Amino acid sequence: MSTPRKVAILIFEEVEVLDFAGPFEVFAVSRDPEDRSKPLFNVYTVAEKAEPVSARNGLSVNPAYSIADCPTPDILVVPGGRGTRTLQYNQNILDWIKAQNSSAEMVLSVCTGALVIGRAGLLDGLAATTYHTAFEELQAAAPTVTLRPGERFVDNGRIVTSAGVSAGIDMALYIVGKLHGKAQAQWTANYMEYEHWREEFAAALR
Repeated sequence: MSTPRKVAILIFEEVEVLDFAGPFEVFAVSRDPEDRSKPLFNVYTVAEKAEPVSARNGLSVNPAYSIADCPTPDILVVPGGRGTRTLQYNQNILDWIKAQNSSAEMVLSVCTGALVIGRAGLLDGLAATTYHTAFEELQAAAPTVTLRPGERFVDNGRIVTSAGVSAGIDMALYIVGKLHGKAQAQWTANYMEYEHWREEFAAALR
């Protein structure tokens, strides 16, 4: 088995809980099909500072790293939530995202995380989805983006965006399948007892 890919999940004040916890669960439980004791991904959280983050509805989360000491990720996940309305103007975060994008295999956004990567310039000339009420905000954040309302996730190759909240789980399962095959994505969904993983999503992996 090759070295597990490093997956960094950005967290911040007022981050939507399922936006980051859903993909975290998908990547964390996905295991080597030849040895289920071996993870396929090394998943960790990162915040601007090394201090607790207050997620939506008061959940306190301790990030594993700050952006100053975070291991360089192979995959970066930028979730959404009300906090993105402030985060998208945080130049420290935007600069960090740009730096990770220069070396990461993939950058993923969930929900209004698309606003943040849009402000960082990652969606220029690409197509994207986001939370169903945030498309006007996304167009303002990334004027040249092609909006894809109604799509669960949009794959541009390296840059993949998903719709809101639970859609991040579908996108993460899709990424598992893209990297490790449809059977691995289905195994992960079954392990999670996630019945929402629909045939139409799996079909995209063929």
